Amino acid sequence: MHPTQVDAYLRRLGVQHPAWPTVEVLRELHLRHLQTVPFENLSVHLGEEIVLEEERLVEKVVDAGRGGFCYELNGAFAGLLAALGFDVTLLAGRVYGDEGRLGIPYDHLALRVRTVDGGEWLADVGFGAHSHYPLAFGARHEQEDPGGTFRIVEAGPDAAGVRGGDGAMAKGGGEAADLDVVVGGRSQYRLEVRPRVLGDFVAGAWWHSTSPASHFTQSLVCSRVTEHGGRITLSGRVLKVTGADGAREERELGTDEEVLEVYRERFGIALDRVPLVRNAGRVG
Repeated sequence: MHPTQVDAYLRRLGVQHPAWPTVEVLRELHLRHLQTVPFENLSVHLGEEIVLEEERLVEKVVDAGRGGFCYELNGAFAGLLAALGFDVTLLAGRVYGDEGRLGIPYDHLALRVRTVDGGEWLADVGFGAHSHYPLAFGARHEQEDPGGTFRIVEAGPDAAGVRGGDGAMAKGGGEAADLDVVVGGRSQYRLEVRPRVLGDFVAGAWWHSTSPASHFTQSLVCSRVTEHGGRITLSGRVLKVTGADGAREERELGTDEEVLEVYRERFGIALDRVPLVRNAGRVG
C-alpha cells in the first residue's frame, strides 16, 4: 500500500497518522474501522466482482467508500496495519453454525497482530457483531469488551474427531493447536494458527458469494458500530438501531428512496439502485 493510500485510508477512519505501531494505536484503528467501514454483503447482490487482492480491496474501502465481508475488511485492514509497521499474520477460521457445526474451510479471515510494545492481538473488523477492540491473543482468561465477554481457548476435536494441531506438540516446536473464540460462553469461530495469504481465501469467498446455502446470498446486510457503542443495521428494508445498553428500535423502510438515503446518510454508501436478494428463499 503506497503512502497516499495509507493517508486516504486513515482519513476515512478519522485517525491521525500514528508515530509508532503500538497497542493503543491498534485499539483506536480497530474501533474506528468498525465505526466507519460497514460490514456489508451488497456486492453479492449487486453482481459486483469480489477480488481478493490488496490493491482492489483498498480501492473498494478507500476510493469507493464501501465496506465488505470478512475477507475484504480484514484483508484491507491487514494491508493498512502492515503499512503502518505492525507485524500482521492472516489466519483462517471456520464459523460455528447451527447445533455447533463448523463451516467450510477458509470460512473466515482474521488477523494476528504484533505491536512494537510487545503485545500480540487477535484483530477482527470483519465478523459483524464481535469485539470492539483487539483481544489478547495469548490470554486464556475472560476478556471484557463492549461487545461482550470473550475468551480464546484451545479447541477440542471437531465433529469428525480430528484435532487441529496439538498443544503438546506446540510446546516442543510442533504444530500449535487450533483456537476457539468464545463470546458469552458460546463459540463463535475456530482459528487455525498457521499463517495464510489472501489467495488462500479465494475459494471461501467464492462459496459465500455464490452458494445458495451461504447466508450471504440469502439476505442483505449492512451494519456498523455506532459512535456511542451500539450498532446500526440495515437488513433489506428493515432498519435496526441498538443502543449500548441493548435498547433496540426497528422500523421498515417503505420506498427505494428511503433505503438509498439510509445507505448514504448512515453508512456513507452511495448506490444508484437498491440491491435485491439474489437467492431469496433458496437453501441447499
